[in-house]
Amino acid sequence: MSHSDRSPDWSSFLDELDGLIPIEQDTLATGQRNGRDADALAERRRAAESEAEAAEPGLSLDSVVLLRPDDIVSYKKPGVQDGVFKKLRLGKYPCEARLDLHHHSVERARDALLNFIRACLRQDIRSMIVVHGKGERSQPPALLKSYVSGWLPQLPEVLACHSAQRQHGGSGCLYVLLRKSEQAKQHTRERLQSRQG
Repeated sequence: MSHSDRSPDWSSFLDELDGLIPIEQDTLATGQRNGRDADALAERRRAAESEAEAAEPGLSLDSVVLLRPDDIVSYKKPGVQDGVFKKLRLGKYPCEARLDLHHHSVERARDALLNFIRACLRQDIRSMIVVHGKGERSQPPALLKSYVSGWLPQLPEVLACHSAQRQHGGSGCLYVLLRKSEQAKQHTRERLQSRQG
């Protein structure tokens, strides 16, 4: 392209670049990790997963604080924003998944709950309903409700839980809010950065 063929925009652009000094760079950032970093990351991931699995047997079948069938259950981890908890408590989050534990033994309910939470995390599901029933006819009353209400706060993935609104099952169900996966956190960071920049 000769000087006479340049558009006014191109000329203006070149005028702006006049006097700039190029940066000398002899390395290229690829965004990929070298083998050692990837191995270390995989090892940390395995350790975290085995630690999480080792903690789960702590969901005891031995003793539980017994609740009454109509008791309202409310739990929030420190750091959960009040507005987020209020939205959960009022049933404003969409129910992305549902687990019905009716007619489960306590042991089967524990296993089903753990498997359900793991599956929800894998699928980036954050809000769900767990149906434990009121247990009005169980002996002792509200046995399964008591266990489920005691187990959920012990799980590191659970940020909050609260008895459901009447239209969603009332005190026989719990709204449960899980922490975000790393992938979801990254997506949120990117979305916020695109708004700012």
